[in-house]
Amino acid sequence: MVLAQLGGSISRALQQMSNATIIDEKVLNECLNEISRALLQSDVQFKLVKDMQMNIKKIVNLDDLAAGHNKRRIIQQAVFNELCKILDPGKPSFTPKKGKTSVVMFVGLQGSGKTTTCTKYAYYHQKKGWKPALVCADTFRAGAFDQLKQNATKAKIPFYGSYMESDPVKIAVEGVERFKKENCDLIIVDTSGRHKQEAALFEEMRQVSEATKPDLVIFVMDSSIGQAAFDQAQAFKQSVAVGAVIVTKMDGHAKGGGALSAVAATKSPVIFIGTGEHMDEFEVFDVKPFVSRLLGMGDWSGFMDKIHEVVPMDQQPELLQKLSEGNFTLRIMYEQFQNILNMGPISQVFSMLPGFSAELMPKGREKESQAKIKRYMTMMDSMTNEELDSTNPKLINESRMMRIARGSGRQFKEVMEMLEEYKRLAKIWSKMKGLKIPKKGDMSALSRNMNAQHMSKVLPPQMLKQIGGMGGLQNLMKQMGSSKDMMGMFGGGDR
Repeated sequence: MVLAQLGGSISRALQQMSNATIIDEKVLNECLNEISRALLQSDVQFKLVKDMQMNIKKIVNLDDLAAGHNKRRIIQQAVFNELCKILDPGKPSFTPKKGKTSVVMFVGLQGSGKTTTCTKYAYYHQKKGWKPALVCADTFRAGAFDQLKQNATKAKIPFYGSYMESDPVKIAVEGVERFKKENCDLIIVDTSGRHKQEAALFEEMRQVSEATKPDLVIFVMDSSIGQAAFDQAQAFKQSVAVGAVIVTKMDGHAKGGGALSAVAATKSPVIFIGTGEHMDEFEVFDVKPFVSRLLGMGDWSGFMDKIHEVVPMDQQPELLQKLSEGNFTLRIMYEQFQNILNMGPISQVFSMLPGFSAELMPKGREKESQAKIKRYMTMMDSMTNEELDSTNPKLINESRMMRIARGSGRQFKEVMEMLEEYKRLAKIWSKMKGLKIPKKGDMSALSRNMNAQHMSKVLPPQMLKQIGGMGGLQNLMKQMGSSKDMMGMFGGGDR
């Protein structure tokens, strides 16, 4: 997960402070020193870190705080606000609108992952209902068109390019005109990169920009350059009207924090971050949810959006009805596993849940978790309707388990393990029994009906403690009062 090490270090510092009996100057300084160390290791500029530390000390004046104040929460909120300040350039970027043609031009140095990012950007919008198209105006790098063609074909996105034409401006104009006629509402133009910033690169970018008149120019930048991101982003902004930045390769670099803070210092809004090579390893970068996840506080709105993407609207009330009855069958477990797999990288989903530090799901482990879910689903494919719909775990006796193992090509002990997982989830599900279900179309009423007492029974104790106990949970419930719906808590949050 993105900057997992940084997030883990900051969460641990806040947790150690929470464990202290009395919050005094010494405890506060230790906590802030630990956070500063973590930020400096992530290559965030020294001055930014020093300013942040001073600002927090001004806000959290322990002598002025009355005895009734929750000092832990005030410190945590101050850390949250200051981190947001470091990463927020304070201005939004242009947002394409569905049904209205927008031209988006991608620029950046060679090797920054520009061509792959073009496809990820197109794929992200395609899933949201846009009609994207890709134009390869990179005639400098051998194989650029082949790469774009391969990526676009895989994602089923229309593309345009030429093996014969060497003028990038001509290709860009022809591609944009063609896709405008085909009523594509998001035309993405991939331009040439160079090994370093040079006059020829900037001149070519300027010409393509003048010819295609893009609504948005996106600068793609490799996160491994850290604080040097400032100079790079600045140079590109001076040559073409860069309106937004996408930072790539955020999955494995300690310098990621440096890159993000440096780009923010140029007042360029970061709109996405690339977190891996796969098409869905691409996240919207929104400062508050990002920092919230970094601190292990979750991102409810992002989680709800994921849920809405994968669970059809007509199935949501039915799922909630089953939840209120407290009856959890293997078929429901199968459906929820399907939803989890459709959500994209599991670590990304887990980090949206409060109390889950990004370190709980290391990069290598998520494939293992997805493989386990797929194994469980294969075993369930070998079950009868009676077994899938029964709420009696004793129905599946030893001979039935043997049959399921043979039918799915798995071992007997794996079937036992899957049934244990079912019992664990059924136990959590049963605690939701009696939940009042809102009328159709009034999903926000669910968060009003579901009180903190109810939720505290469901959440693991460690997670409850990390949120800040019952007080923190009540606060969280208030935040979610206007949330699209609370369904996500049980649509996959427990796995």
